[in-house]
Amino acid sequence: TELHFPSLAGDITQKGYEKKRSKLIGAYLPQPPRVDQALPQERRAPVTPSSASRYHRRRSSGSRDERYRSDVHTEAVQAALAKHKERKMAVPMPSKRRSLVVQTSMDAYTPPDTSSGSEDEGSVQGDSQGTPTSSQGSINMEHWISQAIHGSTTSTTSSSSTQSGGSGAAHRLADVMAQTHIENHSAPPDVTTYTSEHSIQVERPQGSTGSRTAPKYGNAELMETGDGVPVSSRVSAKIQQLVNTLKRPKRPPLREFFVDDFEELLEVQQPDPNQPKPEGAQMLAMRGEQLGVVTNWPPSLEAALQRWGTISPKAPCLTTMDTNGKPLYILTYGKLWTRSMKVAYSILHKLGTKQEPMVRPGDRVALVFPNNDPAAFMAAFYGCLLAEVVPVPIEVPLTRKDAGSQQIGFLLGSCGVTVALTSDACHKGLPKSPTGEIPQFKGWPKLLWFVTESKHLSKPPRDWFPHIKDANNDTAYIEYKTCKDGSVLGVTVTRTALLTHCQALTQACGYTEAETIVNVLDFKKDVGLWHGILTSVMNMMHVISIPYSLMKVNPLSWIQKVCQYKAKVACVKSRDMHWALVAHRDQRDINLSSLRMLIVADGANPWSISSCDAFLNVFQSKGLRQEVICPCASSPEALTVAIRRPTDDSNQPPGRGVLSMHGLTYGVIRVDSEEKLSVLTVQDVGLVMPGAIMCSVKPDGVPQLCRTDEIGELCVCAVATGTSYYGLSGMTKNTFEVFPMTSSGAPISEYPFIRTGLLGFVGPGGLVFVVGKMDGLMVVSGRRHNADDIVATALAVEPMKFVYRGRIAVFSVTVLHDERIVIVAEQRPDSTEEDSFQWMSRVLQAIDSIHQVGVYCLALVPANTLPKTPLGGIHLSETKQLFLEGSLHPCNVLMCPHTCVTNLPKPRQKQPEIGPASVMVGNLVSGKRIAQASGRDLGQIEDNDQARKFLFLSEVLQWRAQTTPDHVLYTLLNCRGAIANSLTCVQLHKRAEKIAVMLMERGHLQDGDHVALVYPPGIDLIAAFYGCLYAGCVPITVRPPHPQNIATTLPTVKMIVEVSRSACLMTTQLICKLLRSREAAAAVDVRTWPLILDTDDLPKKRPAQICKPCNPDTLAYLDFSVSTTGMLAGVKMSHAATSAFCRSIKLQCELYPSREVAICLDPYCGLGFVLWCLCSVYSGHQSILIPPSELETNPALWLLAVSQYKVRDTFCSYSVMELCTKGLGSQTESLKARGLDLSRVRTCVVVAEERPRIALTQSFSKLFKDLGLHPRAVSTSFGCRVNLAICLQGTSGPDPTTVYVDMRALRHDRVRLVERGSPHSLPLMESGKILPGVRIIIANPETKGPLGDSHLGEIWVHSAHNASGYFTIYGDESLQSDHFNSRLSFGDTQTIWARTGYLGFLRRTELTDANGERHDALYVVGALDEAMELRGMRYHPIDIETSVIRAHKSVTECAVFTWTNLLVVVVELDGSEQEALDLVPLVTNVVLEEHYLIVGVVVVVDIGVIPINSRGEKQRMHLRDGFLADQLDPIYVAYNM
Repeated sequence: TELHFPSLAGDITQKGYEKKRSKLIGAYLPQPPRVDQALPQERRAPVTPSSASRYHRRRSSGSRDERYRSDVHTEAVQAALAKHKERKMAVPMPSKRRSLVVQTSMDAYTPPDTSSGSEDEGSVQGDSQGTPTSSQGSINMEHWISQAIHGSTTSTTSSSSTQSGGSGAAHRLADVMAQTHIENHSAPPDVTTYTSEHSIQVERPQGSTGSRTAPKYGNAELMETGDGVPVSSRVSAKIQQLVNTLKRPKRPPLREFFVDDFEELLEVQQPDPNQPKPEGAQMLAMRGEQLGVVTNWPPSLEAALQRWGTISPKAPCLTTMDTNGKPLYILTYGKLWTRSMKVAYSILHKLGTKQEPMVRPGDRVALVFPNNDPAAFMAAFYGCLLAEVVPVPIEVPLTRKDAGSQQIGFLLGSCGVTVALTSDACHKGLPKSPTGEIPQFKGWPKLLWFVTESKHLSKPPRDWFPHIKDANNDTAYIEYKTCKDGSVLGVTVTRTALLTHCQALTQACGYTEAETIVNVLDFKKDVGLWHGILTSVMNMMHVISIPYSLMKVNPLSWIQKVCQYKAKVACVKSRDMHWALVAHRDQRDINLSSLRMLIVADGANPWSISSCDAFLNVFQSKGLRQEVICPCASSPEALTVAIRRPTDDSNQPPGRGVLSMHGLTYGVIRVDSEEKLSVLTVQDVGLVMPGAIMCSVKPDGVPQLCRTDEIGELCVCAVATGTSYYGLSGMTKNTFEVFPMTSSGAPISEYPFIRTGLLGFVGPGGLVFVVGKMDGLMVVSGRRHNADDIVATALAVEPMKFVYRGRIAVFSVTVLHDERIVIVAEQRPDSTEEDSFQWMSRVLQAIDSIHQVGVYCLALVPANTLPKTPLGGIHLSETKQLFLEGSLHPCNVLMCPHTCVTNLPKPRQKQPEIGPASVMVGNLVSGKRIAQASGRDLGQIEDNDQARKFLFLSEVLQWRAQTTPDHVLYTLLNCRGAIANSLTCVQLHKRAEKIAVMLMERGHLQDGDHVALVYPPGIDLIAAFYGCLYAGCVPITVRPPHPQNIATTLPTVKMIVEVSRSACLMTTQLICKLLRSREAAAAVDVRTWPLILDTDDLPKKRPAQICKPCNPDTLAYLDFSVSTTGMLAGVKMSHAATSAFCRSIKLQCELYPSREVAICLDPYCGLGFVLWCLCSVYSGHQSILIPPSELETNPALWLLAVSQYKVRDTFCSYSVMELCTKGLGSQTESLKARGLDLSRVRTCVVVAEERPRIALTQSFSKLFKDLGLHPRAVSTSFGCRVNLAICLQGTSGPDPTTVYVDMRALRHDRVRLVERGSPHSLPLMESGKILPGVRIIIANPETKGPLGDSHLGEIWVHSAHNASGYFTIYGDESLQSDHFNSRLSFGDTQTIWARTGYLGFLRRTELTDANGERHDALYVVGALDEAMELRGMRYHPIDIETSVIRAHKSVTECAVFTWTNLLVVVVELDGSEQEALDLVPLVTNVVLEEHYLIVGVVVVVDIGVIPINSRGEKQRMHLRDGFLADQLDPIYVAYNM
């Protein structure tokens, strides 16, 4: 396993190392460039058998979507990639957990079905390979792919390596380091500088505080972190690889521009001065030929049907096929006429009652018919026309939640449809409820389903006859159209337009009576409907309808029918031509000479041209003439826009244009002169329709006419077009009522034009060329790209077969004010990780070379998983929707934000701060009030505080034991809320005496020795603490090891004991055994423990004397805590500071012996320890102690105790509050019933050393409001290492205030207040009131100068209860003096301050304090150690994490840190591993949008991986160390390019 699964195992074996090394280096050995060996095909290849057979050779496996196939383009792409080969570079490949890999590639895939890459219909061929067997293994684990893919010159492209890629990269680090001259202990290189040289700036780390010996994950050997590059780590080697890749210059250099103090301006894309501009003259509108009225043309379509139905009832109208290609049914004109009459009569007279018919003339009716039943559809459609109701043909809804069917329901609802006509077979196939009802589909109105088969209809009475009028402006039918965003609109077509359109098509195509036409297209809409249902009836033609299901079985069926029926016309799409080519194996009996017209419905798609050419090549020998191929352009709004006319003149070649792709992105037509790599070949779609005028206008803004060499949106003015979007007047105006203008601003016509949604130009000779659709347009930094072109390039990348049946979706998403290109492709079931990465990196390069645009995100999904349109194509808008909401479930993702996002704000240059030279007047610094504040002055408070006369806590306890011996000081509760134990003053005093004896006699301790107290939260801890004071020893409270997790918790205990130089360790009998157990011996060296005393059996005697310290400045106790940055710091608390601390809290909270206070905190450090052990003895109040660990079994314990003891003041931690919020959220009703009442609570303080978690406190307040909790009662406190409590919301004084600040300003160390809810606003809550005797000032952490009110700076504190310094083994004086004895560089330079290491600001509020002064509020923003400097700005991890947690429902927790100036985001996933990759784009998007930062690495891990300390704070540095040492077992690691 070590060799095969290096991502799971530890170090790699020597053999594996060699193997990997050869693989890695192999990529760098020269190889012949792999250019396609096939001969370049001429653009209009002569018809020779060799080129035809070559076509077969290349395409025999053709399961790719061939709308996009072009030999020329494929060769161009291969050539572009070959160029890249010359410069190779490696890119880290994502690491993926094995389970994830296997699941995605080994799933039992659904067998190939109707899928394809087009929005329309699917592909035919079954895939040649089956599902992979496990013996092949979906992943060749050994392949540490290193085909390091060749970086392009223009952008950073990616390469490949497999899921185990992380491993074995370590040895590459050596090379990396050799190149970059980084010494092992220097800081990692800065990636954020945009230099084009390859030099790496090395920054020396700032001196870190304290000894960095943080406990690691498991038993990781200690490795250099933070400062040095950890050599043992493969992860960091990958990051290094990424860094080196990113050092290459970006495409556009960042412009220099001025940045206001805190306005971050996004880079605005400047137009390229060399970009091509249109130079031609203004175009002229093109007029089609006159629409010649032929005398015998019918006055309306119904009249035509009546004429043919009565004079030639036996003439065939429609022949339908079964799946074997046998004629299933022939519908004659007579039958069509009688059936349509029946339908018309039944609709009008058999639905509803005589008085209240359900459908009246003019009402809309849905037509729901399957694709294999054109006859029933035709009868229903003409029945509607005869009844003068408006048919709305739609797709058959397959399931209740079909992609896009909801929007169709919306269309039906807005059209007021209440009746759906359908066929018998279709009605039987619809999903039914148990009662046989057809359920209402999601988003659909309530419908009556009506079957139009003859046997269900009644014969109209003799005297009834439909009313046949001439065509008028009433609506004839509504054709649905799906927009880019997935919404469905209904285009209304009037009866006049319908008739005129049929006449124009008849004239353009030269239709004559009784011609035979083969139709492969969907007959419900578009070209299939216009030719195969409408125009055919006007001319009494015979339509042979080929259903989609037959094409899937036999792609040649349409050609066979053309031969069989000697058809004159066929309507196909380019893919039908391609499928026929693939299936055609020299069939002897094919003869296409009867065809006079082959209408290519999607001929306007530039990528159809290769299918047309190839088809002609192969079938020219079978009688197909070149001039027969007639591409046409159409749109739902303008109906047929242009069609190539069938000519008899075979000498006139069709129009061709070879356009420069680069020019097209600027909307300019340039015949390509370059190396023919990035070109688009377009064919003409013939001339403008008879009776129509066409022009092209600028796609955006005012509809101004284009120049002759400019691409624009084609607009048409004609009778034969749609008239409106049903019920949407605003959108109708923008599309159907456009008045194109000349450059002088004059309209070119008094009649409105219609926007066709097609982009193109009118070429020489009036030929119309289309280069793309408005819907597929993506504007990326000012350049226009067409989704279809990008699909074509991606499909031309070898190996072509990698994409499952050519199913690729390309769309753009808007991130940070620009469109970003996203490519989603289905990968073949048998493709390995290696294949997919290889393919992805090549696609990036190909698109970069040919389109000069970066791809923001490339995602691969398992085969057959993208949402489908009714005919099996990819449902684009639904795919985009899934991508944006994070439910696409890709199996591979590659994000390239570093290469694509070029509009970030310029990195900030630090402004020089105000120096002493600035004018200081009184308390103003450069015109602003100096930010300083203080709590009440201790000296002026008159109170009857008896304890004040004692200097030492030990004396206070003795005094209380004498004066109020039986007063209860402490009550400890168990998990059921019963009293487990309690202590009165005298009991505590006596136990302390016995412990003092034990220390002196058994421990032989000297005065001033250090004693570690390792106790669970409870009474023993308190007694042991005072025992130490009585014996003159210095106590250190230590959290005991967790019995279930000794391996990680015991080393911390050992470390504190050693660092604090404890001479003795006191604990309970149980823990005593634990410390000496076998498990403990495995984690630490148990022989080096100091003396361990077990206090469960104490001596019975009293000490000779109780020690009284000689000086109040001597040490009372040591307070050790692990900071969030993973540093262990112990601070010294003197006797004087301890007493001052207790007094300050007593005054702030008004604590007296008659009070009861509930405490649910860990008693090991900071304010938690002081409240648990010291305050009751000083103030005499009763403390109800609730160990937080008991809440895990009974979350309501704390609140029930508060209610039961009628407590007014209570203290808790964030973890406790979170536990209550999550655990009791649904139980408030039952708690109320149990009598829980929180209405007496005055103050509920969260003890914290961080920015207040406002969301948590608010949700807690809201949740328990019903139980009487006053929202004003909840507040927070703030303390840190240098001063364990600076702020604490007391009983009197104003409520804590909340302000909203601008997050962008905060990054520049400015404070700008904004309104709630404004963009980029961040709510900050005041951290409680400043304690009595505490003074605060805000100083610049770099210059140490005082700051004005509106600046963010370091909080400095001056107070009697400041700690007196760090306790470190090395006694690092410089650090200690800096933190505890700092002076301002100017202003008041005398006062000695302690630096808290936290950033914050002061704000004078309108509220008044108890003493009548205006209240100064302190807002804590975050720790300096935690803050990240990126792009010259200061970011607080919590802000980025909050954004990320909001990005997706499955992200439960998040932590961020930086490594080599890359931002690493770790997210915990609460969901299936399949969702892991969904998070990568969402995380990247949200951080870009809200913080203007590019995420370097996204790590998805299981719940509970992010380490959290006892205070509920994230330990981000531990996490970082674990990540770099590869110990997180992540589900997925994505390295963003």
